[in-house]
Amino acid sequence: MNDHEAVLHYIREHELDARLIAPQTPMPTVPLAAAALGVPEGKIVKTIVFEGKKAEGHAAVAIVTGDARVDRARVAAVLNLPTLKLASPQTVVRVTGFEVGGVPPVAHLSDVLVVVDRGVLAHDIVYGGGGDEDHMLEIAPNDIVRLTKAIVADITVDGAQASSLPVRSLPGCEPRGEGS
Repeated sequence: MNDHEAVLHYIREHELDARLIAPQTPMPTVPLAAAALGVPEGKIVKTIVFEGKKAEGHAAVAIVTGDARVDRARVAAVLNLPTLKLASPQTVVRVTGFEVGGVPPVAHLSDVLVVVDRGVLAHDIVYGGGGDEDHMLEIAPNDIVRLTKAIVADITVDGAQASSLPVRSLPGCEPRGEGS
C-alpha cells in the first residue's frame, strides 16, 4: 500500500465525508497547492511535526492554515514543554507514517498529540497533505479535531495569546503544576 492509499483506507475505515484529490501538477508549496486546487492559501493546511528539544522521543503535530506561520513558543506553551524544534524527517515518518511533503492532518501512524490552530476552524473544508506530494486531502476541520482528539488553540505568529481547551500531555511529559 502506498501513502495515498493508506489515506484512502483511513477515509473508508472511518466513513469520512472526505476525499483525495490528485490535480496532476506539482504541489511542493502552499501557493502551488492553492493554485492547483483553485482555493485561497488559507484553505490549505500545513501539518507540521515538532519534537521536544529536551524531551527526546516525544513529538507533536501542529496544524495551521497555509497563510499562517506557526509559533513554536505558543505550541510549546500549549503542550507545557520548554522548547520545540522541527522534527527530523525520520521522526516525521516514525510518528506519522508519511514522508515530509505529504503528511495528512489525520491517519497518523501513532497516537501523536495534535494541536489545531483556531484559524483552521474558520473554514468548512480545508485541504491538507494526502499521503504523498501528488495528492491533497479535502476534509472538514471538525473531523480533523475529532479524529485526532486535537487541542484547539491560537498557535500562529499573529494568533492571540496561547489559550486552549484542556491539554492532553505527552507520555512522560505531564503538565507542570503551579509553581513548577
